Amino acid sequence: MIFSMNRSKIFLLLAVICLSCNQKNNEQHSRSTQQPVKTMATTIPSFDGTSAYSFLTAQTNFGPRNPSSIGHHECLNYLTKELENYADTVRLQHFTRQGYNETLRLTNIIASFKPETASRILLLAHWDTRPRAEQDPDAAKRNKPIIGANDGASGVAVLLELARILKNNPPPIGIDILLTDGEDYGFADQDGNDDMYFLGARYFAKTKPAGYNPRFGILLDMIGDADLQIPMEQFSMKYAPQIVDQIWNVADEIGIPQFVRVPGEAVSDDHIPLNEAGIPTIDLIDFQYPHWHTTHDTPDKCSPQSLEAVGKVLTTFIFTKLQE
Repeated sequence: MIFSMNRSKIFLLLAVICLSCNQKNNEQHSRSTQQPVKTMATTIPSFDGTSAYSFLTAQTNFGPRNPSSIGHHECLNYLTKELENYADTVRLQHFTRQGYNETLRLTNIIASFKPETASRILLLAHWDTRPRAEQDPDAAKRNKPIIGANDGASGVAVLLELARILKNNPPPIGIDILLTDGEDYGFADQDGNDDMYFLGARYFAKTKPAGYNPRFGILLDMIGDADLQIPMEQFSMKYAPQIVDQIWNVADEIGIPQFVRVPGEAVSDDHIPLNEAGIPTIDLIDFQYPHWHTTHDTPDKCSPQSLEAVGKVLTTFIFTKLQE
């Protein structure tokens, strides 16, 4: 993902907004946590953060998963087999792209639940990792690939645990899980521009069948850090404000404080090509993660509690707010 707004300006903006809105948000949170969740299902499946964390470490145990690496190849096999255990159908979308002095062989993984159902939503995360740690405090490590515990593995881990849940708890609508490849390959210039980012999402958006029109998409990226705070990402508010509002309402209703009702950064991420292709998609992301694009993005910086917070919101949203 690419940070698309000056960080100092964002901090100033958030400080002003927080001062003016803090009292109102506290009152809303107090009211919402005292009310029961309005459900259309008799039960909401339990989301297990410890199980999700095991999916996170299973990925990081392969080492860096940047394209052309051994870890990339081994993790692709692992993710495919895991999803085949849970989903009704799994499809691999292979494609190539010319990289920086190399040919990239990339693969999107698409797992579907209730594929016969016309009314669908799309859930996605990127499974590749950054081939360089250019933000590392140690200059000698800035050309090394990263483990990507939070930046990549966390979102995938939540979706794998959700897939495990959906196997025995059919959702009220059709669900597609998309794991994109080549999200974090590129270099960005001073304006944040580089067409070598979001390669899997771009390819999926370009090649999606004409009849494939999910109601909306939800992207998970960097949602596992131990000090998790997810603000309302600005492109999400631009393209799909109603979905943002519904997700944050669910978080309020079930008392998940990691979802913070303030505008966040404008982050160029996998949701941009999907929005441009007509799929309104939001990005759940904590871009204030201090280990972003460094060799310190390791599992010990993440927590089962953070994964569970995001997973509970998604599970409650799917089973209480959606219907065909």
